[in-house]
Order: sequence, then structure tokens, then C-alpha cells
Amino acid sequence: MPHTNDVPDSEREVFDSLTEIRSKLSALKKDRSQYLNSKDVQTVYGKVMSHVHELHKIRKANHTENEIANRVDQVLDDVFQLLSLFFLAVGLTKAAPATYASLITVQRLLEHLSESKVYTHHDLTPIKQRLDEIEQIIQESSVEEEEHSLLKNKLQECLDEYKTVEHKIDGVSPQLQSLLEKLVSLRRRLLGVASRPDSFDPKELEPLEAELQELRTHRDSEGKFQSLETGQVVVGGQRVLNGLLDDCTIMINDLHAHNFKLDKTLEPIYERLLTLKTTLEDLLVTRRWTLRETDLYTYQKQLQEIDDTRVNGKFPTSSEDSSKGQFVLLYLLRRCYAFVYKLLESSEPVSEALQPIHNQLSTVRRCLLEVKRMGGINSARELYPYQMKLASLDNLREDGKFVVDGQVPEGQGTLTALLAECYDICEEMKIEAEDREEEEGEQHDEDDDEGLYEHDDDEEDDDDDDQQDDIYDELEPEDYNVPSYAPSIADSELKN
Repeated sequence: MPHTNDVPDSEREVFDSLTEIRSKLSALKKDRSQYLNSKDVQTVYGKVMSHVHELHKIRKANHTENEIANRVDQVLDDVFQLLSLFFLAVGLTKAAPATYASLITVQRLLEHLSESKVYTHHDLTPIKQRLDEIEQIIQESSVEEEEHSLLKNKLQECLDEYKTVEHKIDGVSPQLQSLLEKLVSLRRRLLGVASRPDSFDPKELEPLEAELQELRTHRDSEGKFQSLETGQVVVGGQRVLNGLLDDCTIMINDLHAHNFKLDKTLEPIYERLLTLKTTLEDLLVTRRWTLRETDLYTYQKQLQEIDDTRVNGKFPTSSEDSSKGQFVLLYLLRRCYAFVYKLLESSEPVSEALQPIHNQLSTVRRCLLEVKRMGGINSARELYPYQMKLASLDNLREDGKFVVDGQVPEGQGTLTALLAECYDICEEMKIEAEDREEEEGEQHDEDDDEGLYEHDDDEEDDDDDDQQDDIYDELEPEDYNVPSYAPSIADSELKN
């Protein structure tokens, strides 16, 4: 966005006041000795809005409302970015001021997507959903006219950029969307390989080359792509697909020939971006324990500083071939913006003062869900460690609220719901274990009954044998039915 570093005399007082507030906020974000307080943040925000109101009156009186942005606007932008992150840090994620940092990042991200032309509707859908959510938050918030105008203008800039980006791929026929996604995915993986010029293995290119060759087979004799679903040639989107195919081919050839190496003047920027990318990737994993949302301001400003060094979309170099290595730097820059966006959107509606408790409850919940997924418990005693931990966290509440340093931080509802969910999971597993134990007990009783019945049958057989013996004893010899061959046997035995 074009701007000037001039400060009009009529706006000097506002400029000095905003600069002072920015310095105080910068110092406050570095202070880790105490938790941020939502009341303090609201107080600073009120002061900023009074200066914004004063600035609006000055420009309206001087008829300079629509002139090019000056140094005052740049400082105001910095202050709003910081305040937006402070609102996130204290858990006020649904407040209108908290959306400003997201809007700044989304705008930059959309600009880079437009330049790269490497995206699909799947990439744009979550961005549009977030912009719609921000628009609803701004509309439902009771804010002053100046604040509403500031946020609404920034939102409109993002929406306009989104329409521009969306229009570039709207020309691709729906029947060619699957090919577009494959080509975009392939180009991103090639950029990922190219961003590691000193460590990539040439063997990594083999599957990528094979995939590229397979995509080429879906073109006819005239070089037009055929739909994967219908096998028919579709006119809409051929230029975009062929452009992506050519880009992938050139990148693979450059990687094989090691022509992707950076210009020496670009190496410092590359190292800086690579360090930022690694740091932001680590924060995605450790954010719950190490990240304070206000820390993102530093990364945002560093990325904006690097981005602003570009001239006509390219980083200046000392060589004649100014395009050498540009795509690698732009890829890293886009990735960093994407990571900042993910970190902003992953912010929980919980104040940093309650974040330790929230982290513990989240860990207990994950453990309980994992135990339940693995089949539950065998006895209620297995729940004792979880119940003791939940009880210790529950005892931190005073009159049903978590209090820190005499304050009631934001996020009470989130923590209460999380605690109740953990208790519910414990109770469900306890009931399931009791039901399982009863079923096993009933099955054991049935087995015992079957054994008892078998034993009774044996006793009945013995009784029948005894009764038969008694009958035989009562009979006289002549009552027996002697077989016809018995005398001969008896005679032969006597003779012997």
C-alpha cells in the first residue's frame, strides 16, 4: 500500500501520543513477570480510540480524509496490531479489536497467493470462512464509529483481494479441478525441496518426476489436458494447467542442474526466512506452553520488513538474472505468513493467566479419551489418579470461579466446561466398568449352575444303579432269565 513518512503539523500531537502508547505496549509484551490483565488492555484501547477520534476530526476539518497514508497511519496500524494481539492474549478472541491482526495476516497471505498462482479452492475456502466470521463479529460488536470504520475498511480490503484471487481460478472448469489440485500439490513439494538447497537428496526428485510424467499423459496431441473423470478435453483452464506444468518442468530441470542456488545478495534474506520458518513451525507444536500471542507481533513485523524490500514483486539482486532464487524466497515468505495465520487462529478464548490450568485440563481430557478409546478401565481404582488431579484443579476455584492474583480472568466458561467434560468421561467409564463386571459375574454364575446340573445328573445315575442292584438282590435264582448257553459253560468249568 502506498504511503509517505511525512507527519503533518496538525497531526503531530496525535502522532506523539500514539508513538508513546506503542512503546508502552512493546515494553509490556516483553514483561513476563506478571500476567496481562483484560482491564488494563481495555483502558489502553480506550485511550487509543480517543486519539483515533481526534485524528478523524482533524482530517475532516482539513479535508484530508482520503489522502495517501502517512507516518501517523503507520504508527496507528502498529498500535492496532499490538492491541489486537493483547486482546487475544487475555482471551477476548471474539472481540472486534482482536480480529485486526488476523486481517493484516490474511491480506498479506492473499497477496502472495495471487502472485504465486499456486492454490486451489480448497486453500481459499477456510480463508473465506474466517473472513465471514470476522465480518459477523464486527457487525455484532457495539463499537465506536471510528473503530467500526477502521475494521470495516481493512475487512473490505481483504474481501477485495479474495475476489481477485478467486477470480483467477474460477476460469478452471470443474472437470479439470482434480488435475489442478495434483499440479499445485506437485509444485508445492518441488518448492519444499528447493527450499533446502544444501540438504536435499536428488533421489527425492524421482517420484516427483514420475508423477509429472504421469500428468503429461493426460494431454492430447495438441497439448490440451483431458478431464480425469470423463477423458474429454475441456477448454476452460488449459492455460493455467499448462503454466503449472511448465513451472514444474523448469523447477525439476533446475534442481537437477543445481541452477536453483541463490544469488549471493539474497543469501542473508534466505537465512533469515529459513530461521523464521523453523521457529514458527516449532511454535505450532509448543504454543500451548511457550507462546504468548503478543510474541507474534515481532514475527509479523519481521516478515513485513522483508516483504517491503521487494521491488516490483522481486527481491533486488546484484546479478543480471534477477529471477534466480526468487521463487524459493517467496515460497518461504508465504509459508511463514501461513504459520502466523495458523497460530493466530489456534488462539484459545482463555486468558494467559488461566492457560496453565487449561493446559492441564486439556492433557487430562486427552488421556481419559485415549483410555476410553483403548477399551476403558477394569476397575474404578484405575481412575483414582485422574480423579485426584481433577479434584486438585477443582479446588482452585473460589465461588465457582478460577481466581488469579485477585482477578477473575477471561475463559471461565471454557475451563468449567472442560472440567465438567472430564468428570463426565470418568463417570461414563466407571459405569461401563461396573456393567462389564456385572455381566462377567452373571456369566460366571451361569457356568457354575451348568456344572451343578451335570453333578446332579451323575448322582441320579448312581441312584439308578443302586436301585437296580436292590432289585437283583430281592429276586430268587429262578427269577433270573438264564441264557440257553449258560449250562454248557458251567459244565465245562466243572469238568475242568
